Amino acid sequence: MASETPLVPFPDNSDLAQQVHFHQTEGRIWLDEQRVVLDTLPALASLWREMMETLGQERAKGFFMRMGHKNGVTDAELARKLRPDSSPTDMFLAGPQLHMLRGMVKVELEVVEIDMEGGHFYMENSWHDSYEVEICQSERGLLNEPVCWNLIGYACGYSSAALNMDILFKEIECRGCGDKRCFIVGKPAKEWPDHKEYKKYFENDSIIDQLYDLQSQVTELREIKYADNLPYKPVGASQVFQKVNQMASKAAVSKVSVLLTGETGVGKEIMARSIHAQSDRSEQPFIAINCAAIPPDLIEAELFGVAKGAYTGATASRAGRFERADSGTIFLDEVVELSPRAQATLLRVLQEREFERVGDNQVRTIDVRVIAASNEDLADAVKDGRFRADLYYRLNVFPVHIPPLRERREDIPLLIEHFLEKFHTLYHKKTQGLSNKAMHWMMDYNWPGNIRELINILERGIIMTDNNDSITAESLFPGIDDRDFEDVSISESGDLETVRIERRRAPQSSASNWIDEVFSSELPLDTIEQTVINRAMMVAENNVSKAARLLGLSRAALAYRLTKMDGGTA
Repeated sequence: MASETPLVPFPDNSDLAQQVHFHQTEGRIWLDEQRVVLDTLPALASLWREMMETLGQERAKGFFMRMGHKNGVTDAELARKLRPDSSPTDMFLAGPQLHMLRGMVKVELEVVEIDMEGGHFYMENSWHDSYEVEICQSERGLLNEPVCWNLIGYACGYSSAALNMDILFKEIECRGCGDKRCFIVGKPAKEWPDHKEYKKYFENDSIIDQLYDLQSQVTELREIKYADNLPYKPVGASQVFQKVNQMASKAAVSKVSVLLTGETGVGKEIMARSIHAQSDRSEQPFIAINCAAIPPDLIEAELFGVAKGAYTGATASRAGRFERADSGTIFLDEVVELSPRAQATLLRVLQEREFERVGDNQVRTIDVRVIAASNEDLADAVKDGRFRADLYYRLNVFPVHIPPLRERREDIPLLIEHFLEKFHTLYHKKTQGLSNKAMHWMMDYNWPGNIRELINILERGIIMTDNNDSITAESLFPGIDDRDFEDVSISESGDLETVRIERRRAPQSSASNWIDEVFSSELPLDTIEQTVINRAMMVAENNVSKAARLLGLSRAALAYRLTKMDGGTA
């Protein structure tokens, strides 16, 4: 270092100062032909703090270095323009002078060696009153590394652009990490042993891509965890269910699309996983997606991906679920909820095995086995105009209907045994299983929520039962007794804590009597339907899911009818 040698003098900077123009009435400040803004140090400190808290120190460092690099490249163009006939050194020194003109730091030149023909460059500077050191000391105190990131980025960008050489500067000492001064050294990048690692700070660092990747990984881990609590091979020994398994096994060895139908909670995803596990794609991804859980305006992007700039907020291109499932299987639950555009794209995938990301014109080929599911009759949705007929025919090549639990009661003990084992492991306890009364009630119950409801009830029983005790009927169906049991139903709920008991009141008159009364009223069928729906919504306190269960409809079907009643469009 040459700290005791005379400082290198700067050339006159009036040519630079004259380029700053304030146009107060227009609300603009110009540096030559580039618009600039004045910001207060407290505002910049707020930005610095937020970037550190949001991105972490490494990413914030890269952000500020890239920001400075861009400013440096822009100022290099100005330096060449204003000093075309100056010596290479005087032209180059416009950069440090512009740094000072911007109010960012005071620069003292200690060593400046520039040999354009020989490709030689070496520079040593001292920085005083760095604005970044001031911010760091006020916001965080001392850091474990130099903090003049924006200034270093500027020096690298300016030097490389001004000299048409790949120059890297490093801050060897910094007051922001406890040194007595800020001291920088610049030389060709290749002369720094770690230049490749260092230059990563100047590469784009798309946070959104990594967030989407992490989101995908979390989704896959959740699916794996969820699958661990469920059998890949559906549990059941009843004759009706064995026929379903045989159908699924035949579907597995084929390549056609499969449509799974059945009431909510019957285990359609389990059957889809079983089909995938028995297929030649078993080692490839299985991606499950609930189409009803994604807003209609986002479903196409979620399934097929999106190109950067396709819409507001699409700051980066990203792959969709279909690309993640390439060579494997994708399970589309509640497929009836797909938007018209998503239906059209799905039809193209099934027919041509190709698609385009939202906002993109690049055709991408895909090899994905599609298994769709719906608890609503898709044929009815086609008649109602809510689902494409051609897509329905493509999905319905191999239909598999999964019967409700009440039609396969002999499978209930097997299911109970399977899930008790899972919950014993999950809650680190061992019960004696169900009491005789509890098993009797489980066998007699009507199971409107099917296997999902059975799982919720068993989990409640495990929680309520101590180690080495039997699970009682009261712990499974609290608040009822033998006389009430034939008249109760447990509402299905995603949250175990909100499962409630409801009594089913028998009608005061026989079915034939109230039907005769309806006919005698001469009311139109539409009026009768609206009256029944309105009554169900009132009883359910405007809870659409609960009202749908009272009416024996899916939530989507009831929501569609409510929309029609309100004069909307489906």
